Amino acid sequence: MDPEFVAAIARVAHGEKINVARFCHQHGLSRDTFCKYLARFRAEGADGFTRRSTAPRRRPSTLGPAAVEAVLRARKELADEGRDNGPISIRWRLEDAGTSPLPSRASIHRILRAHGQIVPQPRKKPKTRRRFEYADPNGCWQIDGMEHCLADGTKVCIVQILDDHSRLDVGTYAAASENGADTWAALQHAFAGYGLPVKLLSDNGLAFSGKHRGRMVELERRLAERGITAIASTPHHPQTCGKDERSHQTLQKWLAARPPADTLADLQHLLEEYRQIYNHRRHQSLAGQTPQQRYDARPKALPATGPHRPSGLTSRPVSATGVIAFSGCSIVLGRRWAGRTATVYWQGDRVAVMIGDTLARQLTLNRSVRYQRLTNQKLSGKP
Repeated sequence: MDPEFVAAIARVAHGEKINVARFCHQHGLSRDTFCKYLARFRAEGADGFTRRSTAPRRRPSTLGPAAVEAVLRARKELADEGRDNGPISIRWRLEDAGTSPLPSRASIHRILRAHGQIVPQPRKKPKTRRRFEYADPNGCWQIDGMEHCLADGTKVCIVQILDDHSRLDVGTYAAASENGADTWAALQHAFAGYGLPVKLLSDNGLAFSGKHRGRMVELERRLAERGITAIASTPHHPQTCGKDERSHQTLQKWLAARPPADTLADLQHLLEEYRQIYNHRRHQSLAGQTPQQRYDARPKALPATGPHRPSGLTSRPVSATGVIAFSGCSIVLGRRWAGRTATVYWQGDRVAVMIGDTLARQLTLNRSVRYQRLTNQKLSGKP
């Protein structure tokens, strides 16, 4: 309080005559303010100068104890089920239960924070990013494996396949390890249920891709035969397969809320149960749609007809015996090329090997044998 204002109020309250209009003009006050504090001083004495709270006396939007109880109960139920239990998921649970009035996402967040259920972490606030997704269902699937343990501690692998457009779980498969045979079995189950995708995106695991190793793995060869393009993420960049990585977290949380499976068959039964729940629950990144609804809303993309032949080039050192290693095969060039560096041009199983500007060998790989012996073909050029 301005001391001159306090003194003026006290003098007027005790009967002294002052020019109130001039005083208010000089001090930038309204006469209503002067009169308000004069009335308070006469009623309360010096306590009348204490600033009052400006908070509203009534808060029509404040939720009652019943709504608070419903929010906390929904959060516990979701957590016990191993499901996402943030404000959006809680609001959906309350909406499905017919709760009225339905609290907003912000109100639920305030209730959780007030009851110590969440602690604000401003540094973890996500940055606004442009989220990429394929325009149509089956335009691209993402595939990845994650490690899991059975009840006896045995480590196994869960192969998870998601549709990039809709995030639909088209296949979750329990496997002994991340290997080519089980990966292909998982894909065949997915093909039977949802058709063929145009592309298949994976990381650089040996079961999925040999692209960055300059060769094809068996999975890529089988995909190519069906016209499916296999693409791989940049090494050490898991964000490319981010939808699958995020889905792993949801699956791990769900499995952790249940007793561990004793066998692969038991685990597969759990995974089928999870897929039904996941594919038919609303998803935050899909504006409240379920993955199944998003998948069914648009026509499905189809791969190009006819086999697709991946291609590329890579360098290989020639051994002292005149052999190079490529795509799981040993290609014989001859001892005259020993110690040189070969450039391998390949498309599918068709290969051309160049030493400098000279064609050292051209062949189609025979996958029934590892050792690709020299034939009687005449090679152009001399060393």
